[in-house]
Amino acid sequence: MAKVKYYYDSDTLSYKKVVLRKRDKFKRFLVFFLGAVSFGLIFMFISFQFVESPKEKAQKRELENLKLRYGLLDKKMAQIETVLDGIQQRDNDIYRLYFEANPIPEEQRKAGFGGVNRYKSLEGFENSEMIIDVTRKMDVLSKQLYIQSKSLDEIISLAEDKEKLLASIPAIQPVNNEDLTRMASGYGWRSDPFTKARKMHKGMDFTAPTGTPVYASGNGVVYRADNRASGFGNHIEIDHGYGYKTIYAHLSKYNVKKGQKVKRGDLIGFVGNTGRSSGPHLHYEVHKNGKAINPINFYYGNLTPDEFEEMLKMAAQEGQSFD
Repeated sequence: MAKVKYYYDSDTLSYKKVVLRKRDKFKRFLVFFLGAVSFGLIFMFISFQFVESPKEKAQKRELENLKLRYGLLDKKMAQIETVLDGIQQRDNDIYRLYFEANPIPEEQRKAGFGGVNRYKSLEGFENSEMIIDVTRKMDVLSKQLYIQSKSLDEIISLAEDKEKLLASIPAIQPVNNEDLTRMASGYGWRSDPFTKARKMHKGMDFTAPTGTPVYASGNGVVYRADNRASGFGNHIEIDHGYGYKTIYAHLSKYNVKKGQKVKRGDLIGFVGNTGRSSGPHLHYEVHKNGKAINPINFYYGNLTPDEFEEMLKMAAQEGQSFD
């Protein structure tokens, strides 16, 4: 119940009840209402500025957690970059060098992304700089990993080709040491057994009894097996690929035919004395890109260091060849 207010009337010397007009009541109500509204707005403003709601607290915790995770992610990417740098260095300095491939330039490995702004959609947020930085690093790492992956694919291909090359290069003596009478003549200028004139001897002669096994010195395909080449008599020519060919001359008979694939160590024929020959022996030649080269450099596959040293001495002696 509202309080009744009185005022003192000096004319009547008595107290009279205060009676408010409707206009005054409305004014008072309006003042009270505006005051309440103003106080409420001020309270809400202070609350929004200094007091966090439960939702805001949860969002703040989530944001701090995200920042922490971004920090950990950044450290992990730094570790990945260090490991990747090591792989790239080994790739250039060991793998690609060994397989005779050109190193990948540093600027190609580390190149960024040109053109349009790839991160425009990430701009305008409170933590845009952090998000863009992490995203950019991820993009660069992804590109480097792609380049490294392609490089390793190339290395695998080169390794497979290198394996084929190593298996194809002539690498063993075509006649076993225990089957030899002696190594009669080496590569170089020698005396012709028929004319006695000095001429270039383009191979090595291995004296052995007729019928001694002759072996392929590397993987390849029999290019020819006939007696139609001047002076060679029955002979075999093997194409090893990669520019290498070998010739096995003066054979008594063949154990292969033209077009046949052979592997290093396969029996291909037998020592003989056919063609222009002064006695049973094998004349053996190695050709690289159509040019005869010294076979002495291609016996690392089945000779010991001492045996190889002895062969070098014998091959260096100038004497008479057997063909």
